Amino acid sequence: MSRLINVARNAPKLFLTNNSVTGHSYIGRALLSKGVRFYSGPPEAESFEVFTERYVKFFDNVDDRFELQRGLNNCFAHDLVPAPSVIEASLKAARRVNDYSTAVRIFEGIKYKVDNEGIYNQYLEELKPVKDELGILTKEELGL
Repeated sequence: MSRLINVARNAPKLFLTNNSVTGHSYIGRALLSKGVRFYSGPPEAESFEVFTERYVKFFDNVDDRFELQRGLNNCFAHDLVPAPSVIEASLKAARRVNDYSTAVRIFEGIKYKVDNEGIYNQYLEELKPVKDELGILTKEELGL
């Protein structure tokens, strides 16, 4: 037993060691009280309306191509299809930063996110005025 105590006493402070006298643990040079946990709790649920508002606001403030693509990746990574208002804001942001190819890819993203062709056509119909205003064609309309 005394050999284990000597090994623990001489161990580098990079390793977790317990001090039985004070009841604290040492990690590196930081003194941490026992019972401190280093994990986060479950994420808070976000409603679809809050999600939509957050991404519309995000895309309204995008001023470069990297931010646009990062926002689209984050938006489409969720297990839902973004609202038409989010798609509209992202299309306007794509044209504002002069990134036509990303604007076309947004429609591809919608096509892969929806369940069937009918829902995709509803999105196209609802976004037709924005498409015409910005001069954006879908991949199918481009013949690709």
